[in-house]
Amino acid sequence: MKSSELRALTIEELKQKEQDMRKELFNLKFRLATGEVENPKRINTLKKGIARVLTIASEKLKIKS
Repeated sequence: MKSSELRALTIEELKQKEQDMRKELFNLKFRLATGEVENPKRINTLKKGIARVLTIASEKLKIKS
């Protein structure tokens, strides 16, 4: 997702998005270990996406307090 799309979400939605991305990352790492992953670059994309979500969530928390 783009940063602009993430900024439109609430903090609760960002937390849910982070959990979903972490689950997908776990599954991809597991499939990578078994040799079944189709697109290994997706792992790096997910890691960057999680970092983006966490950054935007922390920005929203700073603005809120």
